[in-house]
Amino acid sequence: MSLGLLLAALALSACEADPGPTPESDGETTTVPTGDRSLTFGVYGTDEELAAYESLVDVYNSLYEGAEMTMEGYGSREELMGEMRESGDVPDVFLTAHRDLAWLEEQQKLQPVDQLLIERGLDFGDLYSRDALLAFSAESRLQCMPVGVSPQVILYNTELLDFEAMEARGISAPVEGLGWNFEQFVAAAEFASRPRRHTRGIYVEPSLRGLAPWIYSAGGEVFDDAEEPTSLAFSDDGTQAALETVLEVLRDPRLTLSDRQLRKQSALEWFKQGKLAMLPGYREQVPQLRQVADLDFDVIPIPSIERSATVANLTGMCMSADVRNVPAAADFLVHMTSPVSVRRLVSTGHLVPANLEVALSDDFLQPGREPVHSQVFTNQVRTIVLPPLIDNWSSLEDAVSGSLETLLTAPLLADLEALTTQIDEESRTVLAPEEEPSEETESP
Repeated sequence: MSLGLLLAALALSACEADPGPTPESDGETTTVPTGDRSLTFGVYGTDEELAAYESLVDVYNSLYEGAEMTMEGYGSREELMGEMRESGDVPDVFLTAHRDLAWLEEQQKLQPVDQLLIERGLDFGDLYSRDALLAFSAESRLQCMPVGVSPQVILYNTELLDFEAMEARGISAPVEGLGWNFEQFVAAAEFASRPRRHTRGIYVEPSLRGLAPWIYSAGGEVFDDAEEPTSLAFSDDGTQAALETVLEVLRDPRLTLSDRQLRKQSALEWFKQGKLAMLPGYREQVPQLRQVADLDFDVIPIPSIERSATVANLTGMCMSADVRNVPAAADFLVHMTSPVSVRRLVSTGHLVPANLEVALSDDFLQPGREPVHSQVFTNQVRTIVLPPLIDNWSSLEDAVSGSLETLLTAPLLADLEALTTQIDEESRTVLAPEEEPSEETESP
């Protein structure tokens, strides 16, 4: 579905909708229409994030007399999704990741939210990231309300990677806060890799999400179809060419962490200790990096090779198809995604808000705190390449994990074509498995 069709459908819904009550936050209580009084809100995050969510739930409960929302907090997305998959039940309202949308739709766990939100006066037009709206839409309906849209960028140590010092030595360097090309990236990785200081320039995780931005940026494709893939596309000519370009740098033992170093501790720990100059990451990692003494860091986009491209962590707030009190749950959704509430959430430092009013404000940019160029996150939203909606991401990652590790870490990569063909074949066991032949019954 195109963005234009989605926005047209939302506009039509707005024209047809009767105006409904809009929740107020002026301290006056509001009586919710009849329905089950007890509702549940499932959410995941760090302790700080969960505390922020709980404070917003408390505000809702203080304003709405006819319903009581109980928060069920989880430490990670995997915990919440694992609980939902195992039990088959979902909370009345819950936070989910874009990568889990396929399963939720397949299991018919979602109630579209567009009409309910429009009835409550919510304006989708200019207040929300259009890419995020599209990501959480299906069949011309908004399935969940976008909350976070965190593009993958490069976190870099500003002591190891001093762009002014590079320029002073006649090395081409990017303008801080803006984009850069592959040649500048390679020069930066070489500049930061200093054997005497035991520092390395770059580390990219050998996974689909780790490699995807580099493949897209270099003009390749990760899947054979953008909507209904049957295979990865690593053996395609365009992707082969993209890999040949980026692997020459990402595999270079002079520039990246060794297997021995990674067995000792994670790439993130090496970055925290000032021994790794660049690490692809997300906004979610910012709060813990701020806690590291003597670590100065900033962010810059994934380098542009053939085009500007990246991937993202996207989150949305959804309503259960079996919600017990639709009006109360819809009012809660409006409350939780209002600018006031989103400002409370971004204050933790973890969230890149889909709400553009907040994303462009100092509440998100947090001037005076690292990273200095937080606008890189919001600027890169337009370059996000959305993956297909598949309900077995974990199985797909597991199927190709060994081959991807070989691709990035094997001392000698003798036959790239054979290895990428193997990766595609492994992916088909998940994306397009062969059907088991049915047992033929003998004729009497």
